[in-house]
Amino acid sequence: MQYFFQNHQSSDLIVFFAGWGCDENQFVNLHDHKDILILYDYQDLSLNFDFTRYANIYVIAYSAGVFVASVMADKLPNLCRKVAVCGNPYLFDETLGISQATVQVFKGITLDNYLEFRRRYMVFDDDEYERYNQLQSLRTFESCANELTALQKMYNESRALINPSFDKAIVAENDLIFNLPAQQEFYQTKLQIIKNAKHHIFFRFKSFADLL
Repeated sequence: MQYFFQNHQSSDLIVFFAGWGCDENQFVNLHDHKDILILYDYQDLSLNFDFTRYANIYVIAYSAGVFVASVMADKLPNLCRKVAVCGNPYLFDETLGISQATVQVFKGITLDNYLEFRRRYMVFDDDEYERYNQLQSLRTFESCANELTALQKMYNESRALINPSFDKAIVAENDLIFNLPAQQEFYQTKLQIIKNAKHHIFFRFKSFADLL
């Protein structure tokens, strides 16, 4: 696991479990006063970070990061709140999570079609598409492929450890990766739907704290 830390000298920490293929570059439009720890690249779950100095810790988990948070977040001290964003703890469940057909789409991303994938799955309109390309992940295709394989193995081995409880869930109305009706049924009254949005909703917010 990789991480990126923003130190704002706060006694509060937001731990952001990013999605598959992500890095910190995709979220630089979000500006916070709390300290921010962005976790990504889940080829393993090892993490060397001192959480003990924080009075309050908040978890925001995005996409595949919702599964990772569901097996890791409860180990954090002084955990106050967990928010799921465009994802489900049951990551590779055919109904609740990413279908096998969508997994095959992920595995088929290449230099020839990755821009088409972004426009179809990640953003709602051309303005978001332009901004998304400006803030793109700098990870390699090989790194992302290895992460996907690791996540599938991890999910099969750790499914029994999942804590599916989140205090709030935010989903995109037009998400093509996670099925909206299934998320509505799973999260019920905890759900907030972002209208006219696809999987990357972070241009609709000014800070990570806004997601809480």
